[in-house]
Amino acid sequence: MSISVRRYSVEHLFAVVQRLFEIRGMEKDKASSVATSLVTADMLGHSTHGLGIAPWYLEELGSGGLRAAGEVRVISDRGACIAWDGQRFPGAWLIDQAIDMALNRVSDHGVVTCTIANGHHTGALATYLPRVTQRGLMAVIACSGPASQGVAPYGGLNGLFTPNPLAAGVPSHGDPVMLDISCSITTIKRSIQLAEAGERYPGQWAMDANGQPTDDPRVLLEQGGSLLPVGGLDHGHKGYGMALLVEALTQGLSGCGRRDVPSGTVMNTFIQILDPEAFGGRKAMLDETDWLVRACHANPPRPGVQQVRVPGDQALTRHREAIAQGVALSDVIVNALSAPMAAHGLDWPGPMRQ
Repeated sequence: MSISVRRYSVEHLFAVVQRLFEIRGMEKDKASSVATSLVTADMLGHSTHGLGIAPWYLEELGSGGLRAAGEVRVISDRGACIAWDGQRFPGAWLIDQAIDMALNRVSDHGVVTCTIANGHHTGALATYLPRVTQRGLMAVIACSGPASQGVAPYGGLNGLFTPNPLAAGVPSHGDPVMLDISCSITTIKRSIQLAEAGERYPGQWAMDANGQPTDDPRVLLEQGGSLLPVGGLDHGHKGYGMALLVEALTQGLSGCGRRDVPSGTVMNTFIQILDPEAFGGRKAMLDETDWLVRACHANPPRPGVQQVRVPGDQALTRHREAIAQGVALSDVIVNALSAPMAAHGLDWPGPMRQ
């Protein structure tokens, strides 16, 4: 069965999704952050963290797993080093607040770092990078879910980690370099999407409970399997090492992690903003990034590759297309959100004319 995809106005999507979360009790600034995170994820092509998961956010609001109002609890604040207890507030709002604080302080300190323990779902980390890089600053963001396990340590059988994404935004005079990578080959949300569609992984990205590799996402979701770290069975020690680093940044530094055995949806986040002016100079960094991007783009492509890209090229192209032509959403996503919107008297925005 084919799934229809249509495009919708970015502005209208932001407005109606924010309003839906407000009606469901979320404070305006939190609803704005969540709507921005979800819509921007679809604009960048990160559909696993876009509006397709908005119904789940609504479920979490209804159950109390996602808190809709209140403020963070400050654990420590030394100016350049801050630790918060996120108290299950929306991860998008927590990250927005941390970035706002860091942007206000980074010119004084050069580097500002904030850890957030006990927050809720963060969304796609790439969505937060442009507002930092457009100021000529560098951002590093990582997160982990200490209540969840789905990725086994290299050489092991049982899931222990989450995919533990690590993102970075590197400024240039043009488009920034934007990394958003997981320590596992794929994510649990992507696995769910494939399983629901009756599809398989493109390769052997998971293993079963006996340690045998598989391309069936249902083995992970229903049969006690686990995701393989980046590098797979051959070089998975590399993804494993990345996962350990993210665990240390997000849980070790925050002082709250897996040993506390949390439950529900909980995310720990590490955010660091760096001002190149405090190091070799902003112009020097921008010039160096420009040179490196040009060198990558000019590198002769191997057979089957049109041009060498740098991380962020494709996502930012999609973002520009979404602004000009609308956000591409499937009818499955639209139908899932239309019901709760109609229940509150909200109309789903009509598709844009193509």
